[in-house]
Amino acid sequence: MLRQISKIFLFVVLLLINLVGCVTEPERPMIKKEIKETSIVAKKGEDSAPRKRLMILPFLDANPARPQAVRDAARVEFIKDLNKTNAVIVIDSKELKIDLTKTQVSGEYSLEEVAKAAKDLGVAAVLEAKIVELKVKRKADEVGVFRQLKTVFECQARVRITSARSGKELFNTLKTVTIEESNVRVAEAVESDRFFQKNPEILENLVKETFLDFTPAILSTVDKLSWEGRIAMIQGERIFLNVGRVSGLLPGDVLKVSDEGDEVYDPQTGNYIGKVPGRLKGTLEVVSYFGQDGSIAIIHSGSGFKESDKVELY
Repeated sequence: MLRQISKIFLFVVLLLINLVGCVTEPERPMIKKEIKETSIVAKKGEDSAPRKRLMILPFLDANPARPQAVRDAARVEFIKDLNKTNAVIVIDSKELKIDLTKTQVSGEYSLEEVAKAAKDLGVAAVLEAKIVELKVKRKADEVGVFRQLKTVFECQARVRITSARSGKELFNTLKTVTIEESNVRVAEAVESDRFFQKNPEILENLVKETFLDFTPAILSTVDKLSWEGRIAMIQGERIFLNVGRVSGLLPGDVLKVSDEGDEVYDPQTGNYIGKVPGRLKGTLEVVSYFGQDGSIAIIHSGSGFKESDKVELY
């Protein structure tokens, strides 16, 4: 009997301990872990035209004594203007990882040499811009009793564009832009460089406006080039490309894959004629994006794909 009472007492004590523990121990909050995965699907017809990569080299000046800041500011505005068109992607020349000063001959870039290095970055064309001459002078109205004096600013600049794939020059234009200003007074005899040194804001605006005037012709030239990308890496069934969302590719796009064609030279003169199309290996289908401007594709047809193989729209 005593043993049964002891068991009951022990059971009651343990029950009370459990009840006190349930009351005093704070309730632990429930932690809910939620992972959201979103598939981004671009709309057909929205940015559906792939954009070509254009590399703009640091601007040059026939007069190296003029401020470097003027060229740099003009280049920044020039790049902004081109990017706003959504027709091209401007690639920073720093990605070349070569000393561009060593590619200059007689104050100009050896664009054929630069093009060879740019091709591996998927660049379609390389652009050189150069300030050739700057002038400032006075001009008076030829009619009227009270003649109005005007200041005429003149900037002569040249732009050259070379295909990164063939190394051939596509565009070489010298443009002269003249701006008249009635509110700016200059001396009867003025030395242009000295005037621009004292008025850097006028110089900067003049140079900027001159190069912006090239934009339509540049876009027309680049538009004639074919679009292409490269296989960057192959990992099992996934194939990583160096072109993606920014370049204008869409999930579902089918790309044809080919290797590099052989270069053909004239047997008599030795001159470079061109490159024959490479062997078609098959097709890929874009399924998603990665990185800043890359995409992931899967095999649609064919085999034997390798890194650096060329991809083009099917």
